[in-house]
Amino acid sequence: MRDVLGHFVSGIVVVTAAGPDGPLGFTCQSFASLSLDPPLVNFSPARSSSTWPRIREVGRFCVNVLAADHQHYSAGFARSGVDKFAGVRWGAAPSGAPILDGVSAWIDCALENEYDGGDHTIVVGRVGALGADESRSPLLFHRGAYTLVAEPEQAR
Repeated sequence: MRDVLGHFVSGIVVVTAAGPDGPLGFTCQSFASLSLDPPLVNFSPARSSSTWPRIREVGRFCVNVLAADHQHYSAGFARSGVDKFAGVRWGAAPSGAPILDGVSAWIDCALENEYDGGDHTIVVGRVGALGADESRSPLLFHRGAYTLVAEPEQAR
């Protein structure tokens, strides 16, 4: 299943929150826009995640859409048992959740709902604020590896 579904190109996000003991975050590959009215997004953390339950308790989070040069964020926030924010520059979203420096977009949310998704949970967030940097291309994942957006050729 992983091999076949790996043919679908996805972006990579880091979901962050302002925890009571400092910033929290984890890497997530399953993220999508869900609804424009009301404005909703969804993502699916693994049930084995030790970070998602702590973010759930906060009830507010920011989805950081990684830029093409953010492979280090993707790898760093996927690790367990380390200070994921060591050396990471960030600013605060309206919720207080970290917006990582240089991301291509960010979406600040309140937890709307959560559903069973097998070995994952399906999280729905209500969008409260968002922003994007048009100059930054996203980090993509395809067939088990990072890939870059193919930029259209300039018209002559």
